[in-house]
Amino acid sequence: MSTFHLRISTPDGLIFDDEVTGLKARMIDGDVGILANHANYVSAVGAGEAVIRLPDGQTRKAACIGGMLSVISNEAHLIATTFEWADDIDLERAKLAKERAEKRLTEAKDNAREVALAEAKLRRALVRIGVKS
Repeated sequence: MSTFHLRISTPDGLIFDDEVTGLKARMIDGDVGILANHANYVSAVGAGEAVIRLPDGQTRKAACIGGMLSVISNEAHLIATTFEWADDIDLERAKLAKERAEKRLTEAKDNAREVALAEAKLRRALVRIGVKS
């Protein structure tokens, strides 16, 4: 199967830089799949699972939240706000974060800023739990 170059980075630095056969990630308007020779493409990243298919047939999953994806001339750049490999996710910690976010959401009541912040934290925890499960 044909490959393309994928580079993944976050504000903390370079996470991945290699050839892959496929990438699936959540954009703000739904999931997108990228294969070799994909048309040029740019989109904002949503919150969800990213799946990378390696040339040897293995797949790697990650929690990917926010950022931008560009595909230009058979090279993809995923610049994510948060990108965490499934192997690195602490499931118990993610579950505790979910509980804290739910409690904060309940307590936020009519404070729009607090509600938005609690919803974002809850969404992040749910993505991490989903990727790890």
